[in-house]
Amino acid sequence: MTESTPAAFDPLSPAFAADPYEAYARLREAEGLAYFAPLDMWLASRFDDVSSIVLNPNMPRMPNGILPADELERRRQQDNFHDMPHHARFVQFSMLNSDGEVHDRLRRLVFRLFTPAYVTSHRNFIQALVVGMVDRFDQNSEIEFIEDLAAAIPGHVIGHLLGVPEEDCPMLRTWSENIVQYFDIDRSADRKELAEKTTAEFADYLRDLKAERRRSPKEDLTSQLIAAQDSGLMSEDEFISTAMLILMAGHGSTIDVLGSGMHALLAFPQEMEMLRANSGLAQTAVQEMFRYECPLPFFDRYASDDVEVAGRRFPRGTRFGLLYGAANRDPAHFADANRFDISRKPNRHLAFGGGAHFCLGNHLARLDMEIVFTILLSRFSRIELTEAPEYKHSLSVRGPKALKLRLAN
Repeated sequence: MTESTPAAFDPLSPAFAADPYEAYARLREAEGLAYFAPLDMWLASRFDDVSSIVLNPNMPRMPNGILPADELERRRQQDNFHDMPHHARFVQFSMLNSDGEVHDRLRRLVFRLFTPAYVTSHRNFIQALVVGMVDRFDQNSEIEFIEDLAAAIPGHVIGHLLGVPEEDCPMLRTWSENIVQYFDIDRSADRKELAEKTTAEFADYLRDLKAERRRSPKEDLTSQLIAAQDSGLMSEDEFISTAMLILMAGHGSTIDVLGSGMHALLAFPQEMEMLRANSGLAQTAVQEMFRYECPLPFFDRYASDDVEVAGRRFPRGTRFGLLYGAANRDPAHFADANRFDISRKPNRHLAFGGGAHFCLGNHLARLDMEIVFTILLSRFSRIELTEAPEYKHSLSVRGPKALKLRLAN
């Protein structure tokens, strides 16, 4: 049993950002789980170990009800999540960061809003949005894929679903990124202030949007959430936190996997040509993009009872770090795991988590991506990388900061 993480495991380092998979491989090859002192947790990196935790109903997302109140407060102080009244009220509390009855009630509500049929009903809107954006590119042009295309799509799509006016959609990206950035390891005073200030601004905006929808109801998610609150199915705070979560959970991760997915196609040009020749492979290609470069490669869970993982007993209250990015490259589960294979079947990856917290927005993210790559590859016969990308320095997210491309026919 390894009692500490290898010295090479430094998730904020340039080396890890450039290639985390060597570090992940060393964790998988070591016996048992690795203890990561900066977050006081045990890291699970093998597919079977991660699956056993994520599918265990006695492994909740939050330690509430497991640890004593004084220990919970000590950890909040240690993790610098204290003195953030708006963030605590609407972000630290959400469907994602809750368990039991509260989580199940809110999940049932949101599940009705994100069925495959409902998501597919918005295909024409997404298609028109992407076509309009791609129409701005010349037949021979250079673009920065993230800023010029990927970053605008999820905000406009989710904004459309929520009923946000089109001119306000760019703000959604800024709010989402400013709030989500505080969930990574670096929690400086400036980052804390930004997250708290942004949460307050976003909450005020949602209150105004809600008031407008009460005056003029529409067929959008905001109107449906209002109806749920009026029926006594959610509180005012739950209304705001759920609307925020709908944006944040599917925004940054979709941008990141669009970028890393495009980079993977460029790194494996034969796969790009296969997809260009056969758009019917779009669904399996997108699934492979999520497996190959998991956009949310890390989550955590807590043991609500004593539990055995990887051959060792851990006490109640133990915090486990789930390295989805490592599990999705586990050669014990995926043949030729480091190869990007757009026709890979089966492809039971963990990029969407699992169990009670399986990602409800996965259908929307995958539809966005299928449309983007189908349109781009049909429009341009050559897509080339003009500069090697730098990936974000992070444990919690995975994606290129920028992706400079040349498009041509």
